[in-house]
Amino acid sequence: MSAVIGPATRTLTYREALRETLAAEMERDPTIVLVGEDIGAFGGAYKVTSGLLERFGERRVRETPISEGAIAGLALGAALGGLRPCAEIMYVDMTTLAIDQIVNHIAKWRYMTGGVDVPVVIRTQGGAGTQAGPQHSQSLEAWFAHVPGLAVVMPATPADAAGLLKTALRARDPVIFIEHKRLYSTQGEVPAVVEPIPFGRARHVSSGEDVTLVATSASVHIAADAAVALAEDEVTVDLLDLRTLKPLDLRSIVESARRTGRLAIVHEANRTGGFAGEIGFLVQERLFGLLRAPIRRVTAKDAHIAAHPALEAAVLPDAEEIVACVRSMLA
Repeated sequence: MSAVIGPATRTLTYREALRETLAAEMERDPTIVLVGEDIGAFGGAYKVTSGLLERFGERRVRETPISEGAIAGLALGAALGGLRPCAEIMYVDMTTLAIDQIVNHIAKWRYMTGGVDVPVVIRTQGGAGTQAGPQHSQSLEAWFAHVPGLAVVMPATPADAAGLLKTALRARDPVIFIEHKRLYSTQGEVPAVVEPIPFGRARHVSSGEDVTLVATSASVHIAADAAVALAEDEVTVDLLDLRTLKPLDLRSIVESARRTGRLAIVHEANRTGGFAGEIGFLVQERLFGLLRAPIRRVTAKDAHIAAHPALEAAVLPDAEEIVACVRSMLA
């Protein structure tokens, strides 16, 4: 009798990929616990944890008060007590209320104790595009990338959401895992057997010879749309999805930019202090004099993000802006 072979991949939403990974890792490792606001009966603000309370019980899916500082402090204490907490902070904007615990304690504990593990994962979500207004639409990943001791993860696809979360939940050190609210309902192929995706390894989205585009999170998708539009003019794009800001796959960025001679960096965060500036500087240190055009950034404007859809769109980068940027580099 021949064995029945299941599908190599399945089509899942970004939300489903995260949920399946949380469940699979909780089955594998009984020390993983979830903590956060509304993650139990309500299933989380974006329904990522839906059904997990019924499956794993209140001891492992813990509702918390509306206090982000308490959530982060609880996660630290649980980690030091031998558990692997995965804390959900509903919006990255609200990590501001937990910044002391995250930056001054969770990030520094290993250093200050001479090697004590702090396996904390903080799941949060950032980005705009849902008319949530200026207090619920920010992209603050550069803040956390600035802090030694924190890994910063930004998956763009369901497959990467699953593989990167699996890596995060097995890590010895704290991870800031930033999801994007516009991506939860997007679909993609996810391996039937999800393997951990190593941090610091960019995903090569498309190959090209004319310009290198580097993007993160939801910006990967608008960069891919721009690459399709540019292909109509026979301009080929080498598109890299960074996946993680820390650790950063600088080697892949430099190799691509050396080959194409042009580099543009795309992200949804504000321009000033955004991580694109760090990437650009690191590349020019290594390729100064070898590039055919100045390094460019396509980012959100330095403005608050309005709730009105037209005003919100005016602040955010889009595919047309990326296309215009690349054309100007080729001129």
